[in-house]
Amino acid sequence: MAERSQVFPAAEFRDRLDRLQHQMMLRDLELLLLTTPADIFYLTGFLTRFWESPARPWYLLVPVAAPPVAIIPSIGANLMASTWIDDIRTWEAPNPADDGLSLLVDAIAEYRSSGAGLGIPMGPETYLRMPQADLHRLSQSIDAPLIDGTDALRRTREVKSEAEISKIREICSIAGDAFARLPEQIQVGQPLEEIFRVFQTLLLQSGADWVSYLAGAVGQDGYGDVISPATKAPLRAGDVLMLDTGAVKDGYFCDFDRNIFVGERSEAVRRTDEALWTATEDVLEKIRPGHRACDIHQMLIDALEHQGVRPCPGRLGHGLGITLTEWPSFAPFDTTELREGMVLTIEPSAFVKGDRFLVHEENFVLRADGAELLSPRAPRSGLEL
Repeated sequence: MAERSQVFPAAEFRDRLDRLQHQMMLRDLELLLLTTPADIFYLTGFLTRFWESPARPWYLLVPVAAPPVAIIPSIGANLMASTWIDDIRTWEAPNPADDGLSLLVDAIAEYRSSGAGLGIPMGPETYLRMPQADLHRLSQSIDAPLIDGTDALRRTREVKSEAEISKIREICSIAGDAFARLPEQIQVGQPLEEIFRVFQTLLLQSGADWVSYLAGAVGQDGYGDVISPATKAPLRAGDVLMLDTGAVKDGYFCDFDRNIFVGERSEAVRRTDEALWTATEDVLEKIRPGHRACDIHQMLIDALEHQGVRPCPGRLGHGLGITLTEWPSFAPFDTTELREGMVLTIEPSAFVKGDRFLVHEENFVLRADGAELLSPRAPRSGLEL
């Protein structure tokens, strides 16, 4: 096998393939078809922003006992050839009449035994990046059942290698530096949209490759949502400014926020912020491998209520890695057992007054003896402007 590679040494990707094929074998899954940027990057190291163009499908076929086959538009051949993947099959795309489908059908026929199905991720937090009509034609052409391959892929991706953890730690440090510098770069009266631009510039100056996600909010006594784009609203004395970033380094995300308090904060804001910080600290001290995701959700709810604040509904944290959010979810419905090596976010939120709330988020890796922070811990007294 080739030793050329991108982002990590080839041995890192071969180990991922071995672990995925083991999971496939446990589930009698002979072939797995991957189509999304994250899944293809995970196994190949093929890192590009060309995914922003929706004009072409991309395929990676993973046999249970052979190396992966990349079936991709010819525009990606040179970059894929710089990864550890040897079997690269291309077509001139886009070609609506046959956008790689015949190449994919031929590859499946090479590796599929009679009667075997084709695995495709179908479960929560997955999607298929190919035309629905082509999926229908594929199913008819191979005359085989489509099988849900979510669990094999999820069990493989959810535990991170030390190389992956190092990348996430690096981007968390970059974002932490940008957050620390931000109060010196903004002022009362500045529009929120301008603050967004300043913060993104700081992230890039600090070493981020790009800023895939940035949301924020500003308001007196908290804010009403945490996913809005920037507005022209000016920063005012007494506001709480929240910024939440998913900056990227070498294909890996951070995902944490910071609240910046503009001048004097109200007693309700101070009490809620202290409760969030304390609840986060409490759970970071208690969390261990073997806990279920739903157990952590309940721990956070209990800790917030013990501090005398009202928790917000919804999940209170999630997995993190090559996508901004990954499985599992710290939510009542998720019984996933937490394992050593998972990278996770802890994200409690609580109401301040009425429908106004605050949210607090940190990133960590779960070790045998507990949580190891990857994001720089938010100061207990908060960031102030």
